[in-house]
Amino acid sequence: MVALGIDQLMSHHHALIADKRLGLITNYAMTDAHLLPVIDRLQRDRSTCLVRLFGPEHGVRNAAKEGDAVIDAVDAHSGLPAVSLYGVMKAPSPDMLSDLDVLVIDLQDIGSRYYTNASTLYHALESAAQAHIRVVVLDRPNPIGGVRREGHVLDPAYQSFVGMLPVPIRHGLTFAEEARLIQSMFFPQIQLEVVPMQGWTRSMLFPDTGLPFVSPSPNTTGFDMTLLYCGTCLFEGTNVSVGRGTTHPFEWIGAPWVDGHQLADWFNAQHLAGVKARPVYFTPWRSLYAGDLVQGVQLHVVAAQQVHSLKVGVTLLNAFCMLYPQSFQIQTNEDGARPFFDLLAGGSQLRECIESGRTAEYFAQEPDVIAQFEKDIAPYLLYV
Repeated sequence: MVALGIDQLMSHHHALIADKRLGLITNYAMTDAHLLPVIDRLQRDRSTCLVRLFGPEHGVRNAAKEGDAVIDAVDAHSGLPAVSLYGVMKAPSPDMLSDLDVLVIDLQDIGSRYYTNASTLYHALESAAQAHIRVVVLDRPNPIGGVRREGHVLDPAYQSFVGMLPVPIRHGLTFAEEARLIQSMFFPQIQLEVVPMQGWTRSMLFPDTGLPFVSPSPNTTGFDMTLLYCGTCLFEGTNVSVGRGTTHPFEWIGAPWVDGHQLADWFNAQHLAGVKARPVYFTPWRSLYAGDLVQGVQLHVVAAQQVHSLKVGVTLLNAFCMLYPQSFQIQTNEDGARPFFDLLAGGSQLRECIESGRTAEYFAQEPDVIAQFEKDIAPYLLYV
């Protein structure tokens, strides 16, 4: 079984936190290998003093709805202040770091550039660099592996909280590797220590780790969802439901004006490796089309190592463009702001290729983009 960063910290790298006053960026979904929350694990360590908690999107309790601001509070379980990094502030203030010796960060990334824990990491490292406080980042597996990378690298003009780092959509990095990238590219002065895992290799998908799957955010429901999310999250920039408000978010994709059987047949006729679609009917209890009967598809992973996640999502986007041109919309912003789809895609090129039927051109450029990215990130990798 893979040994997580938190377990390695407590068994082999405890000197990093011994006799220190700690701040901790995490949530209750972050546990050790035995499902004990990291908050409890550190609070029970009598050789340290856990002073303050900081919560990413969804809060320390990991219970807030996506996109909803979280307020500061006192965490009832630990009795500690729980500061929100997804509300008025996106980073700890200097005052919140001034009484700490070390800022510990233990969050899960799920392998897609959109996932906002990487943005929280970026802002936290920026604040720590300014405050001259040491940071310890505890590593966790990339659930969709560290070998395959997909899409184009973020255009800096489209940097946002759903796309902060100059990485492709499926980036193949672990959380600690992202921290090393951020340090090198943006904040070289930061005092950063990373605690790697033991036993993880780049070819591993999450089922290979031997660890129990704990949902790191409310809509991250399982391994298949993490694999499909690289592609299906793009539908958040359209008028199509991604299954929020159902038991299968990012696996169920549809709208009231869709024929799910037609859509499944069209998708399956493209013969994408490792994934199949079946028609599905669902009624979301919240979010887009709440209370309405929706038709669409459920995407089923049948051979995980073969799946090109982004191509799955883009192929399904092409299906909506071709089958439902009068109803399907990639949403734009009337105020001239960048479309949310473009923020997710990391630029306008993918949207323009979809709208003009040229997605093959986008993917034809992918190998060169990824080859250059892999050269650039080689110094930051921790595992083979």
